[in-house]
Amino acid sequence: MRNIKLSIKVMLLTPALLLPFLSGKAQVIQEVQNSFNLYKQSALQEKVFVHTDKNTYLPGEIVWFKVFCVDGNDHKPLNLSKVVYVEILDNNQSPVTQAKISIKNGIGDGSLYVPVSIANGKYKFRAYTSWMKNFSPDYYFEKVITLVNPLRSPDGSPAKETAAAFDMQFFPEGGNLVSGQQSKVAFKAVDKNGKGAAARGAVIDQHNDTVARFQSLKFGMGNFSFTPVAGNTYKAIAKSNGAALTKELPEINAQGYVMKLTDKGPQLDVEVKGPDGNIFLFAHTRQMIKAAEGLSVSAGVAHFTINKNSLGDGISSITIFNNSKQPVCERLYFKRPGQKLSIAASADQQQYALRKKVNISLAAKDMANKPVLANMSMAVYRVDSLQEVDHSNIFDYLWLGSDLKGNIESPDYYFANATAETDEALDNLMLTQGWRRFQWNQVLENKTPSFSFLPEYKGHIVTAKLVNTLTNTSANGIFAYMGVPGKRVQVYAAQSDSSGHVMFNTKDFYGPGELVAQTNETVDSTYRIDIASPFSEQYSKTALPKFEFVNGMQTALQTHSQGIQILNIYSANNIKKTFDPGADSTAFFGKPYKSYKLDDFTRFTTMEEDLREYVSEDNIVRSKGKFHIKVLNDRGFLDGDPLVILDGVPVFDVNKIFSVDPLKVRKLDVIRERFFYGPSEQEGVFSFTTYKGDLGGVELDPKAVVIDYEGLQLRRQFYSPVYETEAQVTSRIPDFRNLLYWGPNVNNQDKVSFYTSDQAGKYVGVVQGLTANGDAASQYFTFEVK
Repeated sequence: MRNIKLSIKVMLLTPALLLPFLSGKAQVIQEVQNSFNLYKQSALQEKVFVHTDKNTYLPGEIVWFKVFCVDGNDHKPLNLSKVVYVEILDNNQSPVTQAKISIKNGIGDGSLYVPVSIANGKYKFRAYTSWMKNFSPDYYFEKVITLVNPLRSPDGSPAKETAAAFDMQFFPEGGNLVSGQQSKVAFKAVDKNGKGAAARGAVIDQHNDTVARFQSLKFGMGNFSFTPVAGNTYKAIAKSNGAALTKELPEINAQGYVMKLTDKGPQLDVEVKGPDGNIFLFAHTRQMIKAAEGLSVSAGVAHFTINKNSLGDGISSITIFNNSKQPVCERLYFKRPGQKLSIAASADQQQYALRKKVNISLAAKDMANKPVLANMSMAVYRVDSLQEVDHSNIFDYLWLGSDLKGNIESPDYYFANATAETDEALDNLMLTQGWRRFQWNQVLENKTPSFSFLPEYKGHIVTAKLVNTLTNTSANGIFAYMGVPGKRVQVYAAQSDSSGHVMFNTKDFYGPGELVAQTNETVDSTYRIDIASPFSEQYSKTALPKFEFVNGMQTALQTHSQGIQILNIYSANNIKKTFDPGADSTAFFGKPYKSYKLDDFTRFTTMEEDLREYVSEDNIVRSKGKFHIKVLNDRGFLDGDPLVILDGVPVFDVNKIFSVDPLKVRKLDVIRERFFYGPSEQEGVFSFTTYKGDLGGVELDPKAVVIDYEGLQLRRQFYSPVYETEAQVTSRIPDFRNLLYWGPNVNNQDKVSFYTSDQAGKYVGVVQGLTANGDAASQYFTFEVK
């Protein structure tokens, strides 16, 4: 009887003992979820994709491009940033050319002129927003383009049939190798150009005993399994294209955790081996939590099951935490997304004569084959030995390339056909090019992350730093002013923070010009302003492939070069045309109380007389050789001098205004009320505008910073000749264009038409499109010109 009672007592206690255990697991999971949610609320991710018209250019040619900026979670066009930074970098990360592109609702377009001084080679075309500069440059948009200068001798030489050097890296699944635990080890072999190299070899221990063999599957990537033994050391001996390489394997840990993911059709099995105790699985797809579960490792093993339907499309990150909320294993899994958008594009003929009209039909449809509105761009160009078909496309990039570090070789391979081989190759890619947007130590701190760069949700932000020249320290709480000289009044005010940084939030600041940045010289005369470059100074480690010029390219190069020279000679005015940006010409103070057009009055010989006689909102005072303007309204005089502006530049020494020849001044705008602009408070505003917008000969304060500065790019118009009449067709002006059409904004309601040139050959059309729901697609079509 006593034994029976004891058994009953134990059975009654067991659920009570489980409660703290279950409660503890739930608490850890909830804490990780809370930390993750807190982090992601502040760490919105943007993705940028750029469709360039082609990928090979010569000096004097224009690179045309379309920008898509989307939410990293759902790929919908994101109306957050209003500026995208675009640049072409050489192999030393030095910019060849740069531009600031205005975007609206996540869409924009622009162009870059290829300078005549460029060297032959592969270059990096990259794009990003100011907000993206807070994160790793590995997630900026990047693509490789080729620039060829026919005026320079080729730097590259034909590839020789010799053994090429290569390198290899090894990546244990989950991140760790542990003694006595079998692990899958992925590897990637790359050649000197950074491309995947077919490799095979073996893993040997210190006794030269072979413990595993391996062979790459695709693009130099593959995997093998082996169980490291405590006390042993291992190295891999590999061969590729006749070259040999010996490489040490990653460090073997005496203890720890390993993970193994197995795809079992409708579900994933995640096996974790390691010390007994509580562990936790956390899975998310693009910052959206998809699974969170706790288990106990018993007899050294635990199995988690994930329903694949619960995961989002694309890349999911699966992380294992120990009971101390430390991440101990992590790997990626890719779930193929469904193609929800299709684009049909075709020419009305497969063959055309020279200078003939080409009609392109476009249709964007959803999965139900119903028409859907998509924002699309289209390029049509000639392909030859110099210019190949550009296979980069928006669908592959958004779902794959944008979430992985490094260059992905032929991303379209993974989506072309869903086979066992492509599935294995795709998993090798997940294991070798790890996705690490999150640093878990930052996420788990439960602190709102701090960012150095703000999203430019109104317009371009010019940043600067104020330095006290006497102490060479950062200046705190000092007002700074920035003006853009010209007939349009563009003045911005800001106050420095504790680090001396100031930000000027510009509006509709387009085109090249000058910036004048200064403090109020009558109050703050000991400060220097340093204008910062808005372009990122962080760079990915992706190596550019070597450019190799082969003899077959010579004829194509001559043809391309001839076509560009002819276009620049005969159509120079047409290719320089830009669209009106539609900038708001209203000054920052809005409608003035009164505007004085000085031509409406009899001119005096001095500005002082004009102001005294004609302007009723002021009282001119001169004290100790200094002029002052007292602003008068219905309630009396305001305190202090107003903000005096000349052609968009603040002038703090009023004597300089009175020295201006009044015959040069066209008008004066007056604000007679106290005016708050940004952090500054002004006792009214007197804004003078000259006829030429050239400051009327006034010399600026010597301490003012004057620099050439390019605002948002003015959109260049794409030029394409028209051959509608017999006279146009028989015109003797040559037309050797290899880019027949560039349309950054076409949709399925458009009927796209253009004309062939005098260049015979094969032409390819490339269409990239995105819907408001974030569905992306691309399409290619071809035709021939004879």
